[in-house]
Amino acid sequence: MQFIEALKLRSKLLILFILITVGLVSVGVMGSMHLNSMKKNLDSLYFGSLVPVTELNEIIQTYHQGLASTLYKAYRLEISPSQAGSEIETSLKYINKKWKSYESHFLRDYERAYVAYTAAEIKKTNRYFLLIYKAAKSGKELSKININKLEKKVSTIHSVIAKLIKYEVEVANYERKKFLVEYQNTKINLGISLFVITMTILLISFYVFRSIQQDHTKLELLTKKLKKANKKLENVSYTDSLTGLHNRRYFNLIYEKELKRAKRATTYITFMMIDIDFFKQYNDTYGHIEGDYALKTVAKVLQKTLKRPSDFVFRLGGEEFGVLISDVDESNSAKIAGELCDAVRAEELKHENSQVNEFVTISVGVVCCVADDALDDKILISRADEMLYEAKESGRNRYVITSNVSATTTQSIMQD
Repeated sequence: MQFIEALKLRSKLLILFILITVGLVSVGVMGSMHLNSMKKNLDSLYFGSLVPVTELNEIIQTYHQGLASTLYKAYRLEISPSQAGSEIETSLKYINKKWKSYESHFLRDYERAYVAYTAAEIKKTNRYFLLIYKAAKSGKELSKININKLEKKVSTIHSVIAKLIKYEVEVANYERKKFLVEYQNTKINLGISLFVITMTILLISFYVFRSIQQDHTKLELLTKKLKKANKKLENVSYTDSLTGLHNRRYFNLIYEKELKRAKRATTYITFMMIDIDFFKQYNDTYGHIEGDYALKTVAKVLQKTLKRPSDFVFRLGGEEFGVLISDVDESNSAKIAGELCDAVRAEELKHENSQVNEFVTISVGVVCCVADDALDDKILISRADEMLYEAKESGRNRYVITSNVSATTTQSIMQD
C-alpha cells in the first residue's frame, strides 16, 4: 500500500514537471521565433537600407572629391599628370569596391532593373575617367580637359546614384513602419501567449499541488507508522532474543562510539569479557531448556548490577557476555567485577558438575585504562580476552584485571 501511494505521488510530480517543462519550452520556442522575426526586420531595416545608403553616398563623394577635384587640380596645373593618374586610379578602385559591396546586399526582384541601369552608368562614367587616367600615365598634360564634359559626367552619375539613394531611404522608411506594426503585434501575441500558458500552468499546478498535499498528509501518517515499525525492527536487530540484552551487532556500534568519546575526553574506559564456568557440562547435565534459563538469569544479574545509563551489557554469543563502562577507574572497575561474580553465585543455580563451586559461577577478564589517541581500537577486546583466559587458568569463579594495554603482564588477580 505504501509503495502504491508513493508511486502515485511520484507520478503526479512527474506530470507536473513535464507540464512545466513543456510550458517553458513552448514559451521559449515562441519567444525565439518572434525574436528571430524581429531580428530579420532589424536586418532588413538597418543592414538592408542604412549600409547601402552609406556606400552609395561614399561613391558620390568619391566622384566629386576623388575624381572631379583631382581633374580640376590637374586642369589648373596644381598637380602633375602622374600624381593625377595615381589619384584617379585609387578613386576608381574604391568606387568599384563600394559598388560591388552594394550589389552583394539583398535585392528585391523589382529593384534589380534600376540597379543594373546604375551599374551601367557607373561603368560608362568610369570608362571616361579611365581614358583620362591612361592619358595622364602617358605623360600628357591634362590642362586641355573639357571641364563642361567632366561636370556633365559627374552630374549625371550623381543624379543616377541620388535616385537610388532616395529609393533606399524610402524603402528604409517603409520597412521601419512595417517593423513597428509587426513589433507591436508580436508584443501583443507574445503577451497573450504567455498569459494563457502561465494561467494554464498555474491552474494545473494548483490541482496537482492540492492532490500532492492530500497525498502528503496520508504519507505522513504512513511515515509515522513506518517509523514505529522501524523502531521495533531496530530494537529487534540490536537485541538478543533469549536474554533481552544488546547483541553483538549493537556491541560493534556502541564500542566504537564510546571509545571515540573516551578518547576525546581522555577518560577511563573499561571492558569486561564474561564467561559462565563449565556451561557445556551444565547443558549436558540439565538440558538446553535449563541452560537457557541459566543464561537469562546471568543476564538479569548483570543488568541489575550495572544500572548507570553509560553501562552497557551485551550477550556476545553462547555463554559469553560483555560489559562496557566509562568514567570508572581501575579500583572501581575491580570492585564492579567482584560484585558481578558474587551476584551470579548468590543466585544459587545448582551446578553439580562444576569443578569450582556447587552453584553456577562466572569468570571475568577486565581491562581498564585511560583512553587517548594512541590507544588501539582492538586492544581492549584482545586484552580482556587474555584476562578471561587467565581467570579460567587460575581456577575460574574470579576476575582478572589489568590496566596495561601494551604488555602481556597482569597487574592484579582477584579471587572469590
